[in-house]
Amino acid sequence: MKIIQKTAIALAASGLFATAAFAQTAPAAAPAAPEVSPITANVTVVSDYRYRGISQSNMKPAIQGGFDYAHESGFYIGNWNSSISWIGDSAYYNSAGAVSAPIEMDFYAGIKKELIGEGFASDLGVLQYYYPTSGLPANTTSPNTTEIYAAQNFTFGPVTGFAKFSYAVTTLFGFTNSAGSYYPDLTANYDTGIWGLSVNAHVGYQKVAGQQVIEGVPTASYTDWRLGLTKDFGGGLSLAAAYIGTNAAKNGSTYAYSSPQGKNLGGSTGIVSLTKTF
Repeated sequence: MKIIQKTAIALAASGLFATAAFAQTAPAAAPAAPEVSPITANVTVVSDYRYRGISQSNMKPAIQGGFDYAHESGFYIGNWNSSISWIGDSAYYNSAGAVSAPIEMDFYAGIKKELIGEGFASDLGVLQYYYPTSGLPANTTSPNTTEIYAAQNFTFGPVTGFAKFSYAVTTLFGFTNSAGSYYPDLTANYDTGIWGLSVNAHVGYQKVAGQQVIEGVPTASYTDWRLGLTKDFGGGLSLAAAYIGTNAAKNGSTYAYSSPQGKNLGGSTGIVSLTKTF
């Protein structure tokens, strides 16, 4: 479940070629800047795939990757994928037999324009979370989810980030009657200017709609947060470390988001990730 904030990629202007006659009496023109590709790709290895603070990989490593196409008009489209285990681990989905769902596939599209000013891009889009599954019981709610989102990016010197609001137009990640769930969040990054290091901070609130309050059962809505550092090595390679946590509820020894071993999938933890962008 990728947090999507894409930057529209402008195409580099073509250089002008001097005529042979002019070249004899003037310095040679500088070579034209190489054209920036509108397509980028990325691959990541992470120690624990956390999305909105909840582990999607049972607190184990995951491999991730995807690609994006961004047009100079502001339109973008892309796909992102990750290994997961939470559907196969779920007692809810395995109530009628073994369920296999080893991958999450995200498809998204939108438009991003600097309507307010330079460094303040507004972003509107739609995101489809798709989980190829086998053995899914017929009477269970599909984990596939569609969200629409609106975001406002900001830049204040070395501080960049965005405020975003995501709204589920379908049921949310297998929760019954959960259409209308929403997730507002705020992310900020500070470029220290030292050794390619930036400080990253995030806070969000996941509201899961349509859930009945049942005594002894923890509520599904929660707040998540993250604080971390990113090291840019150049050449599209970066290393990130973060401390992540949630206030996901528990009742006694029962957690709202629990692993097959009974551990809290939303518990506070540190994670590291290595990303290469092409």
